[in-house]
Amino acid sequence: MASRQLNKTYEPQAVEARWGRYWIDRGYFSAAAGSAEQPYTIVLPPPNVTGSLHIGHALNHTLQDILIRWRRMQGRNTLWLPGTDHAGIATQNVVERQLAEEGTRREELGRDAFIERVWSWKQQSGNTILEQLKQLGASCDWSRLRFTMDEGLSEAVRAVFVRLHREGLIYRGHRLINWCPRCLTALSDVEVEHEPVHGAMYHIAYPLANDAGTSFIIATTRPETLLGDTAVAVHPADSRYNRHIGKRIRLPLTNRTVPIVGDSILVDREFGTGAVKITPAHDFNDFEAGGRGRLPPLFPLPPPDPPDPPAHDFNDFEAGERHLLPRIALLTHQALLNPDALRDAGVVQDVIDSIADLPAIKARPIVVEALKHRGLLVKVEDHQMALGKCYRCKTVVEPFLSPQWFVKIQPLADPAIAAVEEGHVRIIPEEWSNNYLGWMRGIKDWCISRQIWWGHRIPAWYCTTCCPEARSILEGGGSHLIPTHAVPTVSVTAPATCASCGEGHFIQDPDVLDTWFSSALWPFSTLGWPAHTKDLETYYPTSTLVTGLDILFFWVARMIMMGLKFTGKPPFRDVYIHALVRDAEGEKMSKSKGNVIDPLTKMSEYGTDALRFTLASMASPGRDIKLSENRIEGYRNFANKIWNAARFILMHTDGPSESWAPADRPFVDRWILSRLNHVTRTVTTRLEEYRFDQAAGQLYQHIWHEYCDWYLELIKPVLQNEDSPAARSTRATLLQTFEHLQRLLHPFMPFLTEEIWQTMPHQGDSLVCQAFPVATREWENAEAEHLFTLIEHIVTTVRTGRALLDYAPSQSLTILATAKDAEEIARLNEIRHHVAHLCRGTVSIADQDTWPDDHVLHLAVGSFMVGITIEGEVDLKKALARIKKQSETKQKEAARLQGRLASPDFAAKASPDVIQESKDRLSLLTAELSLFTSSEKQLRKMVS
Repeated sequence: MASRQLNKTYEPQAVEARWGRYWIDRGYFSAAAGSAEQPYTIVLPPPNVTGSLHIGHALNHTLQDILIRWRRMQGRNTLWLPGTDHAGIATQNVVERQLAEEGTRREELGRDAFIERVWSWKQQSGNTILEQLKQLGASCDWSRLRFTMDEGLSEAVRAVFVRLHREGLIYRGHRLINWCPRCLTALSDVEVEHEPVHGAMYHIAYPLANDAGTSFIIATTRPETLLGDTAVAVHPADSRYNRHIGKRIRLPLTNRTVPIVGDSILVDREFGTGAVKITPAHDFNDFEAGGRGRLPPLFPLPPPDPPDPPAHDFNDFEAGERHLLPRIALLTHQALLNPDALRDAGVVQDVIDSIADLPAIKARPIVVEALKHRGLLVKVEDHQMALGKCYRCKTVVEPFLSPQWFVKIQPLADPAIAAVEEGHVRIIPEEWSNNYLGWMRGIKDWCISRQIWWGHRIPAWYCTTCCPEARSILEGGGSHLIPTHAVPTVSVTAPATCASCGEGHFIQDPDVLDTWFSSALWPFSTLGWPAHTKDLETYYPTSTLVTGLDILFFWVARMIMMGLKFTGKPPFRDVYIHALVRDAEGEKMSKSKGNVIDPLTKMSEYGTDALRFTLASMASPGRDIKLSENRIEGYRNFANKIWNAARFILMHTDGPSESWAPADRPFVDRWILSRLNHVTRTVTTRLEEYRFDQAAGQLYQHIWHEYCDWYLELIKPVLQNEDSPAARSTRATLLQTFEHLQRLLHPFMPFLTEEIWQTMPHQGDSLVCQAFPVATREWENAEAEHLFTLIEHIVTTVRTGRALLDYAPSQSLTILATAKDAEEIARLNEIRHHVAHLCRGTVSIADQDTWPDDHVLHLAVGSFMVGITIEGEVDLKKALARIKKQSETKQKEAARLQGRLASPDFAAKASPDVIQESKDRLSLLTAELSLFTSSEKQLRKMVS
């Protein structure tokens, strides 16, 4: 039953704080693995412990919460499992900055003390974002909170690593990797962000060793790396160069010569100069004119329907492997040119003196000037390229030759490709499946080792007797000092004795695993795997993953691979990929632009439910969200509209409602039940289709317009006669429909609806636990809907006439109405009093022949005719001017819509909903223009 009356105004902060605590304290979000109900599971994409709520989080978690609240109300055994990610590089950077402020460094603390310091920071600050998610209303099972470095999850990580290594799917190799000279760690390909920049293409002459008068022209964007070249490649079938294969060429700025090799894989003879330098230790060959190296895309995703990639890699490292070329590493770990390496590479002394210990980017103009001075720089051209940067610190990433741990990925990728192709995993919107499949088909081995301290340490141990180099780790040396031929013992726990020498002195590999390695196990490790738990049996595979496009490859693809490998089942059925949130102009939000929308600030200003509903209403698949503060303010007004409607209803009702069969209720009640039934069915269908925008749009349209603007206005005269059967029926309908609406709206606006529901007659302790509404045929009433449509058309037409005649809203109108046949006249009689009430006037039904000849504005409404008697002083010339002005405006809009609908480009790109919306608007404009034309003719006749 009702417990409180509503305040005059809605105060979101007080309401949100009260119900947020209440729900969690009562355990309404807790899952029960022993339940017999069908499970519905979502695992929260674990935010970084360093994070705070941004607008992308707000969108992602709002959509998840809508799904979980909806399914919970449907009676499903729901689990929304929360947690946070240890975020290796990001978290280590945060704590290192704290140490720097204290005047110290992690190396001075030592590894163990530094790890303790990070754990201490995590305990103090790592739950910030979780508390913010609770403010948003996230109905997670907070009793199951997990962390990627929990002991249980750490056990899963070690078990997976050991098994993959045992099966030959994890190996340690000396390969060219992405290196961040700021974070001093390797990065996987997807951890490199590519930024478009204006660069230059340098064309350099490489003279033949035995014919100084003949040169190959090599084009490159990184001339400083030529000092590490070990060959020049040409296509074996290229008649310009193939006769020189096997000869040697003089390497500019050095005293070395390098071989000319034939390579049909690396070289594209139709592109650029047809000759390509090979730098195995420093170049992925992404920027060579003449090579097949693929320029990183400006948007780091493969195009839709990408072609199958070739069988070989196109980079210099792979070319060096094919031709058994030496690898000359010129850079230090800080990406500085190493003077000793430059000397070993045969670089001339004056160049060494000029560039030693400089960053590569600063050495570039010096190298270019040296080439120009020697007459070897042929030309320089402007060149647009993509510059790879660390996704965490934004430092330019260097290709770097280093021993690292890798996952042999293709055997894991193949089943994950099949899972999507065969429909076991659905990616929504479907068009993103092509991006997923294209990336997976061209996937490279995954570099999983990171040269940092915070994270899951690799479970590999080196015997200090068999591998003396491992002792350097004790003095702070890095894993790069351990040769790749050293064979570690890989096991879940440290070994007791060495299988080779029998000694028992071991050093654990100092590297930690890529954060995404542990995140890839999230759907099953959080449920107890590798143990066979009841939770795992009940809630895995999970039902839906809601995520952003930016981590489709970082995380989603890897979860599918690992889930299939270690459980034999995909980790989820559906992957819903939501759009990006941009500013009102469609620009990406950034602090530097000053266009960031802080969700916490907007929640405080407008209420959490207003922000949630805004994001849901704009979550259209395939389209980025252009978010403006006006939209949030508009949905704050929507919340206020609902609040005021609730106060009106509570003012006119008292206690539990009577039971009335739909057929025994007045027409208006039958109509609102029928419309609410339609909305219930549509919202359910749209949620099943992940069309959050359309579900929210249906609710908004129904509540604001049909329910508040029409229904509540239509019933006001009935409620004045409190004891009449019609009034009793309407009061019952008010309570029944508005309670129904609170349940329907609750997944979107949980705080507002709980507050209202608690003040209404109800059963149960919380709206969270109530049943989600289900459509019923008993409420369907086509005749009532037809009658209302007639009311709507007549009232809208009369209101247009009032505006054209410039009558004040308070002025009573004399309205005439007629129809073509007796059946339609009977309908007019049934709705006459409703029209009179809504139009503020009197309505007379009479044959049109009996209407006064003059001073009646005739308005056609389908097969009905409505007339407004022109009374008092009306300036007909001004009325004509108003018609003309409005007609011109609407004609322009109609012309724009006609042009849009006739455009093949619009038809191809616009969604069906947008196309239908344009057609509906054009139809309305056409009807209004017809009405204006008729009215104009009548008024001109009166004026004359």
